[in-house]
Amino acid sequence: MTLTPAPLPAPTSPAIRHDWTVAEIQAIHDLPLLDLVYRAAEVHRAHNDPADIQRASLLSIKTGGCPEDCAYCPQSAHHKGAGLARERLMPVEAVLKEAAAAKAAGAHRFCMGAAWRQPKDGPEFDAVLAMVRGVRGLGMEACVTLGMLTPGQAQRLAEAGLTSYNHNLDTGPDFYGDIISTRTYEDRLRTLENVREAGIGVCCGGIVGMGEGVKDRAAMLQVLANHAPHPESVPINALVAVEGTPLEGQAPVDPLDLVRMCATARIVMPRARVRLSAGRRGLTREAQILCFLAGANSIFYGERLLTTANNETDADAELLRDIGVPVPGITLAAAE
Repeated sequence: MTLTPAPLPAPTSPAIRHDWTVAEIQAIHDLPLLDLVYRAAEVHRAHNDPADIQRASLLSIKTGGCPEDCAYCPQSAHHKGAGLARERLMPVEAVLKEAAAAKAAGAHRFCMGAAWRQPKDGPEFDAVLAMVRGVRGLGMEACVTLGMLTPGQAQRLAEAGLTSYNHNLDTGPDFYGDIISTRTYEDRLRTLENVREAGIGVCCGGIVGMGEGVKDRAAMLQVLANHAPHPESVPINALVAVEGTPLEGQAPVDPLDLVRMCATARIVMPRARVRLSAGRRGLTREAQILCFLAGANSIFYGERLLTTANNETDADAELLRDIGVPVPGITLAAAE
């Protein structure tokens, strides 16, 4: 006789909040790891399909020469020791060729990054709008990160069909000044407001491993979690310490720190895409699976993230197959 296992009870669906305190979030982050992952997995399954792991491809469409002084970034013109060559904005046709190849490899979202403090209206911004229209014409989500935006620029991107705009906070407000001096925290929040007002999805997260404390990590998540609505996408990045940048000597992040951040982000922002982003190349397959269990449901897919190496596409496909995740169709991030 074959016994059919009884179905597991559906997890309860807690209310979505926008009134978190830093202390509450830090207390969640510091739970015993197994308890934290269990709680995050319950929240994840209450709000999302755990088999829906979105794959996004990222391309640097204009590289280097950025006037910002972000301590982690080799694209900063301030960090000449990084030795990164400047590259002009790519032609529209070349970008769309890359997007088509990413789609053929299984990516659902195509993200384009330009090393600008803020784009200038004119031919280059018009070219970015054409790239957005072209990516959407391929049936993919389109995301760009271009630095600060005016309300008018955000509106033009929305009219071009932009799905999401990436503009990370990087860290909590108190530690931010240790990492960046050329742009204020308020500047970043203002761009997020302009993006949201234009009706574009928000992609906003941060970086762990820059020397910040757990309280700083919790503070960053608190800023994001108290936005209403929450960001549709929350990238969790581990610092990739690049030679020639001020953070070149930072020790690698403990993989369990990424698990904790993914789990905490999932609990306080139940429906966001928690995107396991930079630094994933340093994780074992098992560590990545633990992040998925803890609520990460998106990865960057492809062999480069702007200027740093990423996991190989074939290895990612094999990993997803091995954990029983089907290749999904194009899925837009859930809204609250």
